[in-house]
Amino acid sequence: MNKNILTANDWFNQGKRIAYNHKKKELHKQNNSRTNTLKVFHRIENDDLKSDYCITMLPGFPDGSFGWVNTENLLNKVNKSKRIYIEYVGQGDSDKPKDYNYSIKERANLVEAMWQFYGIKHTFIVTFDFSSLVVLELVRRQQENLNGNTQITRVMIVNGGLFADAHSHPLLTTPLLKTKFGKMGTLMAQKYHFAFNMMMKDLWSKEYRISNEELNQVFDAITRRNGAIFMHNGAGFVDEHKKYSERLDLLNIYKEMHKKVSFHIIGSEKDKFEPNQIVKAKERLGKYNLDIRILPGGHMTTSEHPDLLANIIQELDQ
Repeated sequence: MNKNILTANDWFNQGKRIAYNHKKKELHKQNNSRTNTLKVFHRIENDDLKSDYCITMLPGFPDGSFGWVNTENLLNKVNKSKRIYIEYVGQGDSDKPKDYNYSIKERANLVEAMWQFYGIKHTFIVTFDFSSLVVLELVRRQQENLNGNTQITRVMIVNGGLFADAHSHPLLTTPLLKTKFGKMGTLMAQKYHFAFNMMMKDLWSKEYRISNEELNQVFDAITRRNGAIFMHNGAGFVDEHKKYSERLDLLNIYKEMHKKVSFHIIGSEKDKFEPNQIVKAKERLGKYNLDIRILPGGHMTTSEHPDLLANIIQELDQ
């Protein structure tokens, strides 16, 4: 498809930052207290709809909510549902606090706080990359009756972790990022485009030939508010998945929840980061007739094939 490059500035200017008390797990219209209060970015499409239903769009690692920019550009023309794009603490235009306890659970807490603040009662969740673990935690909470008044009706997981024993990130990517050498690399990437590009280039397939202008916009999105360090701070999600492998296992959750939640799994043909996940999904869940689809391209299908993703979201949003 032809590349229509949209800027990070446009993406963030059309959303807003809101006060979030991460201790109380609450959002506030005004920041009345500095204690435990951060500003988190989000943007809402079709906000004028008087509806308690929305599509919840969760961000990937490391590009955050901006990764959905091309998909949203297409959905905006055809989809009439309210859509909430959430930015985790540490990413995009959200605050990047020092010594913050980044985790799957704290990300899930933010999502639930967003639903509560906007009165969302029913939602279809779309995730990319490491947000797969967040949605597994959220569905598990629903199974345990711990997620308040919001019911998840459908989930669509794109190129994410599904099973703790199937992660296969190349050594010089996420495994390196969590080390002190990876931290040094992110500090370099914050300042220098060439260092940033070296860290990011393998996310896209060679056939896609990502342009310098596209990389510049991803650079802008990730490094906002000194944000490149999140690539180090947030790189422990695989270890966390392994720690909670039984709780955050798609097969276990599917068996418990498939009658209440519709599951849809998307993989990419040339994904270098999570290629084993879709293989294991077919092996372990194929007999249940789970909706599993393979799209062309590399890991960053949000960039390479936003049209295909938008089509699937529109198809499922019924």
